[in-house]
Amino acid sequence: MTPDERKRYLWMASRHARRGSGSGSAVLRERSEVYGSPNLDFLKARVDFVVVGGLATRLYMPERMTLDTDILVLAMDVPAAEQALEGAGGAKEGALAIGGSTWRMPEGRTLDLITLDAPWTEDAVRNPVEGEDDLPYIALPYLVLMKLAAGRLQDLADIGRMLGAAGDETIEGVRKVVSQYRPEDVDDLESIVRLGKLEYGQSQAGND
Repeated sequence: MTPDERKRYLWMASRHARRGSGSGSAVLRERSEVYGSPNLDFLKARVDFVVVGGLATRLYMPERMTLDTDILVLAMDVPAAEQALEGAGGAKEGALAIGGSTWRMPEGRTLDLITLDAPWTEDAVRNPVEGEDDLPYIALPYLVLMKLAAGRLQDLADIGRMLGAAGDETIEGVRKVVSQYRPEDVDDLESIVRLGKLEYGQSQAGND
């Protein structure tokens, strides 16, 4: 999706959005791990990484079905990570356009080993949020950066739901990170925040 296409999409969504028109508030604030967590203990012993993608969103919004695992590692740790994946029975299937590779794990899950050259990558990997499953997850501001860069409709919807549930302090933290690393997306971020709050039945952010 190009920047112009994104703006048109957000403009159209803003025209039709109505306060509280999404799922019930209790459902939107629910957090679960219905689809389970991958066993990445073999990787935790070898390299620093954070879980990103659909699995990471469940820390910040209602869980949506995903059987894939996406992890972000530093470029210098890719060889060690690939050795660990091979040792765990993984089979490399190909390269990722964004950087990294796709692996098929023995239990049938697909694992994307992602590496980025973005200036914030090390901060994201070194400062994870620990989930209830003891996995290291990417912090919300950096997850928003990744989804803004990806620019798919699902990514924009995820940002809206995650920030719709967030309070003022959390959203301000996201604003600062986006302003620093993706200033061209600041206006779009504000539109997404407004749409997210409307889905939760709010007109503006509440307190943390």
